[in-house]
Amino acid sequence: MRIDYDVVIVGAGAGGLYTALNLKDDNKILIICKEDLQSCDSMLAQGGICVLRDENDYDDFFNDTLSAGHFENRKETVDIMIKSSRDIINNLLDLGVRFDKNSDGSLKYTKEAAHSKPRICFHNDTTGKEIVETLLSKVKEKSNITIMDYTEMKDIIVEDNVCRGIIAENKFGEIINIYADNTVLATGGIGGLYEHSTNFPSLTGDAIKIAKKHNIELENLDYVQIHPTSLYSEKSGRHFLISESARGEGAILLDKNGNRFVNELLPRDILSKEIYKQMEKENSKYVRLSFEPVSKEVIKNHFKNIYNTCLERGYDITKEPIPVVPAQHYFMGGIHVDINSKTSMKNLYAVGETSCTGVHGKNRLASNSLLECLVFAKRSAMNIDSGKGE
Repeated sequence: MRIDYDVVIVGAGAGGLYTALNLKDDNKILIICKEDLQSCDSMLAQGGICVLRDENDYDDFFNDTLSAGHFENRKETVDIMIKSSRDIINNLLDLGVRFDKNSDGSLKYTKEAAHSKPRICFHNDTTGKEIVETLLSKVKEKSNITIMDYTEMKDIIVEDNVCRGIIAENKFGEIINIYADNTVLATGGIGGLYEHSTNFPSLTGDAIKIAKKHNIELENLDYVQIHPTSLYSEKSGRHFLISESARGEGAILLDKNGNRFVNELLPRDILSKEIYKQMEKENSKYVRLSFEPVSKEVIKNHFKNIYNTCLERGYDITKEPIPVVPAQHYFMGGIHVDINSKTSMKNLYAVGETSCTGVHGKNRLASNSLLECLVFAKRSAMNIDSGKGE
């Protein structure tokens, strides 16, 4: 079976959806996703999305990002991301994203580890879900965009080292050759390859494998981020994330004797190492996270999803610490792209966690992922529409 489109987008998370929304309406667009539309990792983002608060915040935001990334970041893309952030947030507000606001109507900001000040916009503790559901509702309004769920990319179509589309298998087991002038890979990360991860198990690095097969340039494949605090479980598979913003709002880490043992706002990689050291020291499978310093009002409003999920699993975070353990969380490497999300193959783009823009360096600063994803998704769309896909 053969079908033809102007643009095919592989992945229906924030990157794929935002790319589609930023393409001109005269494009015939197809979005495919491997599972159902709810099973994209963007849905799981809790903490929020960073924004440049004002011109005076630029240096701090830039330095916080580089410091967290061990100064291995690509400075050009960090600069683009930060300078584009306010436009992205304003556009999300225009689309209907319900970021939390103060009584005067201004945006509320929260703080997470390694940030020198609060600069993170959020919607309760389900920011990713709020953004993705808003984007998805807008995509569904577009007559020029088709979505095929339970459809998996098996390969890309390559002719003379130019990407001409993808080969996919639909939910009926049928193989489809999808030809397109431009192809965007937005398949997410690699968490499904790990025994313990905060990602959906369907994220198995599909685009990375295909890119390697076709000698498309890859970058920093060993740069994998471990999140310090996932809810401990004896079961393997996806672990429930306890947002870093919980520690930003005052939650503390305790040893088995109930003593605080670390600065909770260290960068993720350093804090994860300290937690592992503590677990080894006391021969335990987890440490404890206490919400005692956080007011019940903040817990039940800002952290409503965390509160309810922990309650379902037998923990009342307003009354007791919860067991937490580091888990695989984010992939800073991926398919090398330029400032417009172009890969080393003509007519092929990559956005979101699939790509490596160099923004994150060796370690991602909290809540930069959604921002980076949206900034460079928009740039891919603009580049496609400009006719510069080659």
